[in-house]
Amino acid sequence: MTTTPEQLTELLAAPEGTRIEFKSATGGYHFDKLVEYCVAIANEGGGKIILGVSDERPRTVLGTSAFAEPGRTESGLHERLSHRVPVEELHHRGKRILIVHVPGRLPGTAWSIDGKFLKRAGDELTGMSDTELRSIFAETGPDFSAEPSPASPAELSPEALAEFRRHWARKAGNPRIESWTDEETLVNAELLQDGRLLYGALILFGTRAALGRHLAQAEVVFEYRSSEASGPAAERADFREGFFLFHDALWRKINLRNDRQSYQDGLFRFEIPTFDETAVREALLNAVAHRDYRLGGSVFVRQFARRLEIVSPGGFPPGITVENILDQQNPRNRRLAEALARCGLIERSGQGLNLMVETAIRQSKPLPDYTGSAAHEVRLKLDGTVKDPAFVRFLERVGEERLRGFSTYDFLALDAIARERPLTEAMRTRLPGLIETGVVESQGRGRGTRYHLSRGLHAALGRKGAYTRKRGLDHETNKALLEKHIRDHAQEGAPLADLCQVLPALSRRSVQRLLAEMRTEGRANLAGQRKAARWYPELMRQNPDHL
Repeated sequence: MTTTPEQLTELLAAPEGTRIEFKSATGGYHFDKLVEYCVAIANEGGGKIILGVSDERPRTVLGTSAFAEPGRTESGLHERLSHRVPVEELHHRGKRILIVHVPGRLPGTAWSIDGKFLKRAGDELTGMSDTELRSIFAETGPDFSAEPSPASPAELSPEALAEFRRHWARKAGNPRIESWTDEETLVNAELLQDGRLLYGALILFGTRAALGRHLAQAEVVFEYRSSEASGPAAERADFREGFFLFHDALWRKINLRNDRQSYQDGLFRFEIPTFDETAVREALLNAVAHRDYRLGGSVFVRQFARRLEIVSPGGFPPGITVENILDQQNPRNRRLAEALARCGLIERSGQGLNLMVETAIRQSKPLPDYTGSAAHEVRLKLDGTVKDPAFVRFLERVGEERLRGFSTYDFLALDAIARERPLTEAMRTRLPGLIETGVVESQGRGRGTRYHLSRGLHAALGRKGAYTRKRGLDHETNKALLEKHIRDHAQEGAPLADLCQVLPALSRRSVQRLLAEMRTEGRANLAGQRKAARWYPELMRQNPDHL
């Protein structure tokens, strides 16, 4: 998000309303209050919170000292809200302004914090009414998992309900939950209403007979394929029963052929599983919680030697794309997702893919791939091949405590730099923090700045030579560009100002140092003083008629 001076002028002249909230915040601003305003503005369609500007018209730019590190503030907002909320810092006539760009909620969803769905009411924040929430949740049609089913509580598995209670009691820190009856469990989980069992209960706890009778498509089909060749699978298993009855058994099937990829670190040998349990379980949870149960197909889990593919019926929910899936959530089966959240299998909305991405990067594996997804199905590929064991060694040396403080975009930025891939705007906001931790180094200034894995990283990876070579190549490339410009303007000479434009990412002092080296090497020479000073090729100075 980059606001131009013209756009800022328009914002300052605009009335405060549903899309804009001005706060003077000269001495700072409370983070919790910022979080609440983000929730309210998202629920009203999105907009901007501008800190450092008076809310009375005509606007006065006061400047703000709030949130000295916008990148960390953005990371904190993502941690609290599970949505990316860009925070932009800019200066207007010497005064610092922060603009918080709040996206609008997706259809059928509402943002909340600590269980509160907020909106603005004049200068205050208040909770949304039940009528408003029902209207929002009805935007994308009824929640299938919240609809009454023809099944009865007697068709549910007591063992599955008991496991659900154990998870819930552990998550809530309340051992009394384990003493609830099955009926109390269903009522408290909002899966039994007015004596009617909801489809969400059937999907989670139904016996094989109940699923076969009432919801046969709620099954997961596992296939192991020893090769890419078409034809019958080497092994196939159908899991047509409640999720709590089969999720452990399905993981055991996958883990049965889960080889270990080993690497050496000094005297010690370490092993990385091809299929990480955390990533696999999150992928299965997503498939069960977000598939379209109105479609007749099953969820397919196909295991290959180094790859896992999960195909679930129904495309992405409304508003969700491959590009925004990390930052936006729109659960297709809300009641089902809420039940899984209660028992801790889904810690918070949208965390599943974040965990899959972070796990892949920490194990130097390719990122989760949704290529092939369409309107009728979602295809997820988890590639288990470890690409760079040395990178895994480095992350281990960074330390688990420090890595726990990394956001998903910290990991993505580090992965992109390591693989020499372009950085997105969201990744760039994380660079100052990565530089501060000593993981990344920068070279140059402005938008032309280049980023490298730090000297310490290359040393840890045993790649000091690669680091030196890369920095050296950049250094020599810069001198070659300066030399070419000087030769192209050999007759009139090149002033320092023009040479600084050749390398806009470098400071004036850095360009002067390069020119001094070139002068020592006999590749350029300076003639004249001050404003009249010009750089010429060394050969031109010695024999002007030669050129």
